[in-house]
Amino acid sequence: MSVLSIPKPELKKIISIFNREIGRFVFFVFVLFFDSIYFVENVIDSQILINVLMLAGFIKMYHRSNPRAKELMIYAIILGFGGEYLFSRGLNMYTYRLENVPLYVPLGHAALYGRIFMFSKASVVQKYEKSIVQFFAVCISLFALSYLVFFADIFGFVMTAGVFLLLWKRPKDRLFFFSMYILVAILEIGGTAFGCWKWPATAFGVFEFLPSNNPPSGISLFYFLLDIGCFTIYTQRHKIAWNRLKKWRSLKE
Repeated sequence: MSVLSIPKPELKKIISIFNREIGRFVFFVFVLFFDSIYFVENVIDSQILINVLMLAGFIKMYHRSNPRAKELMIYAIILGFGGEYLFSRGLNMYTYRLENVPLYVPLGHAALYGRIFMFSKASVVQKYEKSIVQFFAVCISLFALSYLVFFADIFGFVMTAGVFLLLWKRPKDRLFFFSMYILVAILEIGGTAFGCWKWPATAFGVFEFLPSNNPPSGISLFYFLLDIGCFTIYTQRHKIAWNRLKKWRSLKE
């Protein structure tokens, strides 16, 4: 079943849930303008204000989430800070405008993680999961191929291929990560366009055989690390419930 074959009333519900849970991050792209090079050079450096706004937004999202999403968001903040300092400051994978790690970034990772989790678990989304996944897969493929052809983004294309390979035998995770891929791509395009951060011309500024666009298309590959970390911590803290879920799944299959 293609996404176009979904009954219109339920398709509208899916779009409404997407806008409610994820669409606000598209709005955040415009907020990034206030941390842009243009705004700083012509008005004022407002990164602290954006940090405060992101913190307020995170707190609001946190209180509106279910208990499981709340717990995962906390883990995502902790791992997000560590990952940002490792990849940005340690490995020079990308560089922020002030060569720091703005507070709004790890908070944004956690909020993004929580909202996508809520979207992917919505009942009507689960009902048409295969159709949505198929549609997202086509969009992602066209996006990565366009970046490869028009921007010689080999690094991004390789990472996108990595996303598909890692999800090859993980069909239950495809909706979550394809949704994340799309949202991360939107945020990356906006953030780099405003100069909030930038990517080097090659992967990590080291691997000459992997030319990269600014931004590369498949950066969501590294969000697997965030998800795996959050998932591992959650299952270790809830071993009994997780074992019950595994037994239920095995019986269902």
